[in-house]
Formats: sequence, C-alpha cells, structure tokens
Amino acid sequence: MNKRSFRKLMALCLVLSVNCSLANTVDNRSFEIKNSEILTIESKVLGRKYDLNIKIPRDYFKKENKSKKYPVLYLNDAPHTFKVAAGVTHFPSMDRAIVVGISFAHGENGQYSRVRDLTPEIDESWTKYKTGGAPKYLEFIEHEVFAFVENNYRINVNQRILAGHSLGGSFGVWVLLTKPELFSSYILTSPSLWYKNDWIFDLEEKYFNNHTSLNAKVYIATGALETLDNGMRNDMVDGHVKFLKRLHSRNYQGITIKDEIVDGTDHYSTFPVGLAKGLMFIYKYL
Repeated sequence: MNKRSFRKLMALCLVLSVNCSLANTVDNRSFEIKNSEILTIESKVLGRKYDLNIKIPRDYFKKENKSKKYPVLYLNDAPHTFKVAAGVTHFPSMDRAIVVGISFAHGENGQYSRVRDLTPEIDESWTKYKTGGAPKYLEFIEHEVFAFVENNYRINVNQRILAGHSLGGSFGVWVLLTKPELFSSYILTSPSLWYKNDWIFDLEEKYFNNHTSLNAKVYIATGALETLDNGMRNDMVDGHVKFLKRLHSRNYQGITIKDEIVDGTDHYSTFPVGLAKGLMFIYKYL
C-alpha cells in the first residue's frame, strides 16, 4: 500500500469514526422539556397513583417575580396533551401559565384509564371499558391535585383553566355544568357530546331549569372534518353546532363563549390548533 492509499484509508476511518460517534450520541439522547418535571401523586380518593407533568413559565424564578402568582392550565390525557401544551406555550407571549398534565393511572392501559375517569355516567353499551368514574376523578382533582399544586407553586386560585380533548372535552362540559366555579376558564376541543345518546344535552336542560348564570370563559372548537362523511362514527360538527346554539339561547349571565368549526382539521389535529387559539382567547381576560 502506497502513502496516498494509506492516507485515504485513514481519512475514511476517521469519517466513519466520527459518524459512528454522532450516531451513538443521537441514539442515547432524549428530548427534554425545559422547566418541567414529573411528580407522582398517590390518590386516597381513587386508590391509584397518577403522574403530574408540570411545566413552569420561564420567568417564574426571576427575582422581580418572586411574589407573582400564576394561572394554571390543567389537562387530562397528559401523555398526549402535555407535550402539545408545552409546545404551544413555548414562546414568551404564550408562556403565561403553569401547565399541569394529569397522566393515566399507574399500571393501567391508557384508554381504559381515560374512559373510566372521563365519563360522568355509566353507559352499559361500552362493554370493553368501564365507564362512569368522572365524579370520583373530579373529587381527586379538586381535593388532591389542586392542593398539591397550590401548596408547591405560586398559584392564582382564581385563574384555573381546564383543557380537554374528545372525552376530555365532554368531561370539561360536564364540569362546566356541575361545578363551574372550579375553573375560571375552559378550552374544550372536539368534545364527545354524543356520549350516552347525547346525555350532556339533558344535563344542560337540568342546569338551565335551576340557574340563570354560568360564570366562565369558554372556548370550544371542533374540526370541520369531524363528520360522518369523513369517517367519524358520530357527527361531531352537528353536535357542536346544536350544543352551542343551545348555550347561546339560554342567555346565561356571566358566561363568555367563543366557538369555532376549525377548517381543515380532523379529530386528531384539532387539539393543537384549538389549544393555541383558546389560550389566546382566555389570556385577554387574565
């Protein structure tokens, strides 16, 4: 082997070594969300453990903000929604609230956990999953999650925001119509208003018969593609339109509503758009 060939061989080995080193670096790295942590809470109410994914605004630790109290954005379905919320609140203009994502119960299938926890009434037609656990789950949020978060962070207890998607969205509507005072604002995307044969409409009727006010800021969004023609089992757009028409007709005192049928989004892509637009709407009132 002459000197030129030897040099070429050594250069090739160097390139391969560098590339292998880079490949190993990439393989061993994972993405981290700044100013975030995962804490586990053991619920006495439910007898189960849940993770809380928590992200703090970047200005939380500044000296000039040491006495500042922050709004809190609470989310269900944290394995999906927390990552989206972390991205939506990345830029300073959107990074104004502490984000708290409630995960699924430890040791349970995510879909099993969420269906049980996010459905207010038992529906025996759901044979694959247990339903009707929302009342106890809300008790867990009200008495254990709130206490944990508010004892460990500087919180404005008058500025709690609840965001939810799909069953999480209909869970939010149920909270709005049962204990609206728990949250000052609601961001609800693609809510499953069809659950148990449109049961939520009956609940709203009962609420209207006993109340004249509904004090909350509410943003509701459904994707324009969430229709039967686009493969949905239930016409989410039709349910959205009917429910919002009902809410507007009541003339509840104290409620501020913004709703949208989001052009171009389906059941899986409405949440990121709706969360961003919902926060922009709600931030105007904070």
